[in-house]
Amino acid sequence: MLWNIDLTLVDVAIVTRDAYAEAFRVVTGRPLVKLAPALGRPDSEIVFETLAVNGVVAEDDHLPRFLSALAVAFADRRKRLAKDGRAMPGAKDALKAVARLDGVVQSVLTGTIRGNAVLKLKAFKLDPYVDFDLGGYGEEVYPKATLLQVAQGRAKERLGTPFTAANTVVIGDSTRDVQAARIGGAAMIAVASGRSTAAELQEAGADIVLPDLSDAAEVVAAVAALTSPDRVPQGF
Repeated sequence: MLWNIDLTLVDVAIVTRDAYAEAFRVVTGRPLVKLAPALGRPDSEIVFETLAVNGVVAEDDHLPRFLSALAVAFADRRKRLAKDGRAMPGAKDALKAVARLDGVVQSVLTGTIRGNAVLKLKAFKLDPYVDFDLGGYGEEVYPKATLLQVAQGRAKERLGTPFTAANTVVIGDSTRDVQAARIGGAAMIAVASGRSTAAELQEAGADIVLPDLSDAAEVVAAVAALTSPDRVPQGF
């Protein structure tokens, strides 16, 4: 199981924006005027677009410096996460319920850099259900579909089991998450808790669309249906 984080499990947009503004100031010496929208993209893409829309010509060292500054700025604000953010409805119960399924290992497929991903889930006590070593993160400069395959490779190396669309499920809220699952080789449960509508998620090719995570039994049933030995994955 690979979970998206932002607007799937948590919403910490206010703190994230403040951390980006601080990182931008540290790296460029200028105030941030406009932050590029996330739209399900990795931090690495957001950094480059943010530099561009603020009139900064990206140089070779900009990305590593920015991501390092972003990690520091976010960690400095970690005590604000629970205060200024929120866990998405049903997130903890869904994680707990899926964790009880036989043979399931849960990690993340996220555009957030790893250190910040850990802090986001720890702030709401969601981290015990996630194996962070098997995930894919925003500092890894790959398209999300490739990042999915990287995560599958990590899981295979650890667990000794090949992971394909037959036994990998992504849960996310954006059409980009759906596209990554379709291209990368995973079943897809989409939740309409972010900025993509249920119709958009369905049109993008999600296997199952839920309104949110508030019904843990519904989430478990969806996972079980998509990992059934009798299921034929889309595209096969």
